[in-house]
Amino acid sequence: MTGIARFGSFYVGGRDLVLDGRPSFPIAFTDTARQQYNPNGLYHVEQAYVQYFEPAEPSGALPVVFLHGGGMAGVMWEQTADGRPGWAQHFVHAGFSVNVVDNVERGRAGWVPFDDVWPGPPILRNAEEAWTLFRIGDAAQFAQRQPFAGQRFPVAHLQALAAQQVPRWLSNNPLAIQTFAAVLQRIGPCTVVAHSHGGYIALKAACLSPGTVQNMVLVEGSGFPAQDELPLLRGTSFLFVYGDYLDATPLWCDLVQQAKTFRQGLQAQGTATRWMELPQEGIRGNSHMLMMDDNSDAVAERVCAWLREC
Repeated sequence: MTGIARFGSFYVGGRDLVLDGRPSFPIAFTDTARQQYNPNGLYHVEQAYVQYFEPAEPSGALPVVFLHGGGMAGVMWEQTADGRPGWAQHFVHAGFSVNVVDNVERGRAGWVPFDDVWPGPPILRNAEEAWTLFRIGDAAQFAQRQPFAGQRFPVAHLQALAAQQVPRWLSNNPLAIQTFAAVLQRIGPCTVVAHSHGGYIALKAACLSPGTVQNMVLVEGSGFPAQDELPLLRGTSFLFVYGDYLDATPLWCDLVQQAKTFRQGLQAQGTATRWMELPQEGIRGNSHMLMMDDNSDAVAERVCAWLREC
């Protein structure tokens, strides 16, 4: 295990936004600090925030870029809900350079408070939705916090997972794709590890930057590019990672079938893929949040092993 030699952060992507003709209004910072606020002027918006970690003993492997899922931010990779080290730490200690992304509107990337800049209101995931969508347990058992039998997510720490949920704008997929493509172009040849909705963003961004993403780990991806975009991904090797209880809802049955169809398209053009459905490998009980389950390190090490073979 190697330590961390250096860490830092940077912003990338986005655009300038100029507002004009809007009325000013009084604001109070505290009980005694007041002023007139003028919203007009120059802003920089729609950027991504990237925090990087360099290992003390680099393995020589490509840098790894972690992209969060929908309604979440990069913190999901930093530690588990019950406070154990997350995948970002596991990978850097294994010798990989790590980049943890907060994409457009998430975490330290910030968001735009002006209603007419991003169409539609934001949504925020509640704990009940996380319970069922993330396959922690049946909806009828939420009040009792009774998870599926054998569930590996630390249910006693569900509140910590709920605290990580952040606003998301459903209209911002194109912005997220463009900005993550800027992240890839800044970092250069790399491996991407993307979760859920982040898989769709990462795939579409990789299509905008052919050849940059050498390996892609889709951790229960929930969206895929069109068949005519597949040639843009010829130079990428793929690992599909799935947990347990995939038949718990019609949504997950459909998403898994979509992933299999996408994989078949990749294989038909000669692209290297591997399907890692953990129950088929004797590992049961994982939720949608594999990076937070009680065997998160073991799953991370399986991903690291695949990368070492690439």
